[in-house]
Amino acid sequence: MAKSLFEKLGGRYERQGDYLIPCLTVSTEEEQPIGTWGQRHLDYLKQA
Repeated sequence: MAKSLFEKLGGRYERQGDYLIPCLTVSTEEEQPIGTWGQRHLDYLKQA
């Protein structure tokens, strides 16, 4: 089976029951700067 773009970029899926759920956690050694727009989105999500 061909890998999805998500998997090619290092993402993985976890099986929960009958569903495959994307695992969105990133280890600390792989953290990348998220830039200005990413920081704005993160701040928005923290306020919600």
